[in-house]
Amino acid sequence: MPIDVSNIAQLGSLEFLARQIVEGFITGLHKSPFHGFSVEFAEHRLYNSGEPTKNIDWKLYARTEKLFVKRYEEETNLRCHIVIDKSSSMYFPVRNKLDFEHPNKLWYSVYSSAALIELMRRQRDAVGLSTFNTDIDLHTDAKLSRTHINMMYAELEKLMLPYDKSQKTSTNAIQSLHKIAEMTHKRSLVIIFSDMLDNLDSMEDLFAALKHLRYNKHEVVLFHVFDSLHEQKLEYENRPHRFVDMETNEILKLNPSDVKEYYEKIMTDKKDELLQHCYQYQIDYVEADINKSYNQVLTSYLIKRQKLI
Repeated sequence: MPIDVSNIAQLGSLEFLARQIVEGFITGLHKSPFHGFSVEFAEHRLYNSGEPTKNIDWKLYARTEKLFVKRYEEETNLRCHIVIDKSSSMYFPVRNKLDFEHPNKLWYSVYSSAALIELMRRQRDAVGLSTFNTDIDLHTDAKLSRTHINMMYAELEKLMLPYDKSQKTSTNAIQSLHKIAEMTHKRSLVIIFSDMLDNLDSMEDLFAALKHLRYNKHEVVLFHVFDSLHEQKLEYENRPHRFVDMETNEILKLNPSDVKEYYEKIMTDKKDELLQHCYQYQIDYVEADINKSYNQVLTSYLIKRQKLI
C-alpha cells in the first residue's frame, strides 16, 4: 500500500508513519503465501487447554470461532534488540530534506526500525534499541511498556536529520557490537542495521564481533543496508565525478564508467564474503536495498520470528 508522504511533519509523528507501513504490510500478507502469520491480535494469545476460562475473550470467539485469552503487561513472546549504525556513511545518498520514498541508508533503517517496533508491539514482543558510530550512543533494555515504546520513537526521530558534513563521524562497529553482546544479558533476537563499511580491507575482526553475539546465545539478523544503484553498481552519468568520503573527507576524481566493471566485482566479492561468514556463524543475512519496499524487512523479521516462537 503506497504512502503519500514527503516528511514526518505531515504525519505528526514517526509512530503514525510506522503504523501506516505495518497496516499496508498486513493487508498485503492477507493476499500472499504468508497470510498465516499471526499479526491480527495485538492484545491476545491462543487459549491453551487446561487454563482458567475467565480470561477468554468471548466477543472475539464470536467473530473468529477460536479461543483467545487477553494478554497482560508482563507477558512476552520474544525479546528483540534493534541496533542501528548511525555513522556518517549511513547518510548516503545525501538528501537535503526528509524523503520517505527516496531515503538515505540511515532514514531507511529508522523507518524500518519504527515499523518493526510497531509490529513487535502488536505481537507482544519486548524490544530494546541501541545506536552507535564510533561508540554506543544509546542502549536500552528490551521492554513492553507504552512509555518505553514512546521513548524509542523519540530517539529514532532524533536521527531524522539532514546530513551535516561538519559533523562527520566514523564507524567502530567492531567495538560497539562487542559491547552490545556483553550489555544484552538476556537471550534475544538482535537485529542489526548497518552498511557494513567498517574495516573493509580486513573483515575478520568484524566477523568476530558478530560471532560474539552468537556465542552469547543471541539470534542475529543482519540487515545489510545499501544503495544497489550507486554503491553496488556505480550507476552514474558517463562523465567525470568528484567523490568525497563521508567519514574521512578523502576526495577521489574519476569517471565511474572507467572503473565500473572492476568496482562491481569488488563489491560483489565483499558481499559474498559477508554472506559466507554469516552462513558459517548462523547469522541471518538480509539485503536491505533502500530502493526496495520496507516490506522486505518486515517479512524477514516475521519469518525469523516464526522459527523462534
